[in-house]
Amino acid sequence: MLLDALKCQNKARPPVWIMRQAGRYLPEYRALRQKHSLRDLFFTPELAAQVTMMPIDLIGFDAAILFSDITVVALALGYSLDFAEGPVINGKLEKKPIEVLEPIFKTIRILKKELKVPLIGFCGGPYTVASYINGDPALLEPITEVTIDYIREQERMGVDAIQIFESWANRLNDEEFDRFCMPYLKRIIDAASVPVILFMRGASKRVEKLVQLKPDAISFDWEAPLSELRKKVPMAVQGNLNPDLLYESFDTIRLKTKELLDSMQNDPGFIVNLGHGMKPDMSVDAVKCLVETVQCNQISYK
Repeated sequence: MLLDALKCQNKARPPVWIMRQAGRYLPEYRALRQKHSLRDLFFTPELAAQVTMMPIDLIGFDAAILFSDITVVALALGYSLDFAEGPVINGKLEKKPIEVLEPIFKTIRILKKELKVPLIGFCGGPYTVASYINGDPALLEPITEVTIDYIREQERMGVDAIQIFESWANRLNDEEFDRFCMPYLKRIIDAASVPVILFMRGASKRVEKLVQLKPDAISFDWEAPLSELRKKVPMAVQGNLNPDLLYESFDTIRLKTKELLDSMQNDPGFIVNLGHGMKPDMSVDAVKCLVETVQCNQISYK
């Protein structure tokens, strides 16, 4: 279903998954987190696979996304990485073999044996990763090179799609975006051999630029109606419910979700998601309400 939607060939209901669907809103995750550090969860393949599977087993999303972090490529650049209070990156640039990320690749191998839904791998956009390190534009080239190696190895291990999180690009003006994002994102997208979803905050303000990059899908936030954005986008679209909808009543969740579904009828390239990641204090029942609304809804196709 997801893979058909990424090719704009889906004739069933739209697939649904949510950014940060494996995380702190799940009691089962919080229980695991009490026993293990975040670094242990990311780099112990059996644990990372367990966390990745949680929302599939408990809620029934139509796709899984690898439980990891966009900053892990810093290890392949020679930096140290600590997650005690968010990602803290120290050291100096000294490129390492991509095998330094072998625990993540083993996680993918485990998941491909267990999952019955597509597995989405991911990476950070070079500008966003550089922002977490020290913001030096000189890092964009080595980050891009390592990221290409990283996604190719994810593909070799079996991921079905890749999502690029260029989360911080909304801080740039147009000239800076053209200089610090466009060429590097283009190289990563062109290097991929599986479908690529491109996520960026404020994507609705740079639709034409993102279309030029030719990803297989663009993931939008809630700043503009998805049905209007669709008129400008020839590839698949993903989104774009406001995450705060999950704080509302079940009736409101159903209403707003159905409004989105109705606005995207007859669209075989539509993937339901939030416009940004979930928050830790969101309710599991609210998430289930959203997912069940999508999965029980019948979208008609011409």
